Amino acid sequence: MNVLKNVHNPRLAVWGLRLGLAFVFAYAGVDTLREPLAWSGYLPHFLTSGAQLGTVETMMRLFAVFELGLAAWLVAGVYLRYAALVAAGLLGGIVVFNPDTLIVTFRDVGLCLMAVALFFDA
Repeated sequence: MNVLKNVHNPRLAVWGLRLGLAFVFAYAGVDTLREPLAWSGYLPHFLTSGAQLGTVETMMRLFAVFELGLAAWLVAGVYLRYAALVAAGLLGGIVVFNPDTLIVTFRDVGLCLMAVALFFDA
């Protein structure tokens, strides 16, 4: 265990947070572009009530592009604190607006807190 006593690298920790969050957003963005309606259940009801199927699909595709942009922003590290804040807000919003899917979105609570940690450490 002596080896682990000297392992302290805050820059590596920040990179881990950045890449972990970027992967989540990139994966979701790519998969949403492939199957936009499969992810539409996570849109807040007030955005989809009364919307036609084509409109929901368009909203999801735009959201996917946003997620891919956020993933690239996190990897690039430019204005990283703001990227982390946007990521935390997005993940927190998913949890808040989908209380009935907490069986799936509980992971987003942890991801949201990763983004908050990145915000404070960036």
